[in-house]
Amino acid sequence: MKIDGTPYRSVWVDQADGWSVRIFDQTKLPWSLDILRLVDEGQVATAIRSMQVRGAPLIGAVAAYGVALALRADASTAHLDRVVAMLGETRPTAINLRWALARMRAALHNLSPAERVAAAYAEAAAICDDDVETCRRIGEHGLPLLQEIAARKQPGERVNILTHCNAGWIATVDYGTALSPIYQAHDAGMDVHVWVDETRPRNQGAALTAWELGRHGVPHTVIADNAGGHLMQHGGVDIVIVGTDRVTRTGDVANKIGTYLKALAARDNGVPFWVALPHSTLDMTVADGVAEIPIEERNAAEVTDLTGRTADGRIETIRVVAEGSAAANPAFDVTPARLVTGLITERGRCEASEAGLRALYPDKA
Repeated sequence: MKIDGTPYRSVWVDQADGWSVRIFDQTKLPWSLDILRLVDEGQVATAIRSMQVRGAPLIGAVAAYGVALALRADASTAHLDRVVAMLGETRPTAINLRWALARMRAALHNLSPAERVAAAYAEAAAICDDDVETCRRIGEHGLPLLQEIAARKQPGERVNILTHCNAGWIATVDYGTALSPIYQAHDAGMDVHVWVDETRPRNQGAALTAWELGRHGVPHTVIADNAGGHLMQHGGVDIVIVGTDRVTRTGDVANKIGTYLKALAARDNGVPFWVALPHSTLDMTVADGVAEIPIEERNAAEVTDLTGRTADGRIETIRVVAEGSAAANPAFDVTPARLVTGLITERGRCEASEAGLRALYPDKA
C-alpha cells in the first residue's frame, strides 16, 4: 500500500546492511512517521510488548525476523528454543505469533547451526510474502460484498463501511485484512466511505486506521466508539468489516475490545457483520472463544491517560480520569459465532461455524 504515493511494506530488511530489520514505530503515529531499526531479539520483544509493532499478522512476521536476528549471535539449538519461547510470551491473545514462531522452529531445528542464519532470514521473508498474498486474496474475496452493495445504490450514493480498531496494511505486512477489500474497491474506482471507530483506549482507529486510509486517499470519518449503533439505526452503515486476533474452530472471534458491542448493534439493525482473517489467525484447538481464549489485561494508564498533539504542536499526555479511581483495561473481547454473518479468508468466504471453516480448511488440524 502507499503513503502519499510511495509504496511500503510494514516490515523489511534494511538494504544498507542486509540484516537489520526496519519497522514503523506505531506508537508515534499519526504525529510522525518514525522508522525503527531492530538489531536483536530483545528489541523485537520490546517492540511487540510496547505496541510499537502491533496487528496479529505483523506481530508474527516481526517475531520471525526476531528469531533470525537472535541466531546471528548464537545459532545453537538451545538458543533457538529459548528465543522462540521468549518471543512467544510477548503477547498472549493473537495466535499468529505462536504460528509464526512454530513455523520458524520447524524450519530451523533440524539444520546445522552454520545453516540456520541464512535459512532463518529466508523463512521470515517467506512468512512475509505469504502474508502479503494472503491479504491480497482476502481483499479479492471480500470485494464482491462491496460490489453487491454498490449495485443496489442509487447514482451518487456511496458504500458506507464501518470498521473497528486497525486491520489495515500496517497491521499486516501489506494490504491488511478488513481493509483489503476496501482498498481494492477504492483502487477500482468504487465510491466507498469508511466509518472509523476511534477504538479506545489506545485509539488504533483514530490514530492508525484513519492515518493509513488518509495517506492512501480513501474517504473516511472518525467516530466515537459509541456512535456506531446510532449510525446503524439511521441507515448510515451498509456493512461492518473487522479483523481478528484469533478465530476458533467454531467461528468465535477475538478482536479488539468493543467489537462484540458492534456485532450486537449490527444484528439488531440487520447490518451484515463480516470478519476478515488469514489462515494464521485460525486456532482449531479452541472451541469456545469466551471460555478458552486468554484476554490480555493491559496497563490501566492506557485508560486513564491520553496522548495527543497540543495546539502549539507539542505531543503531551494528560490524565482524563479522576484521581483515585481504578481503571480496568481488557484489550480484547470475543464475538460469538452466532453474531457473525460470515468469515472472509484467503480461500473464500464461509459461515462462522466449524462446518464452514473445515470446508475451507480441511488441512487444518
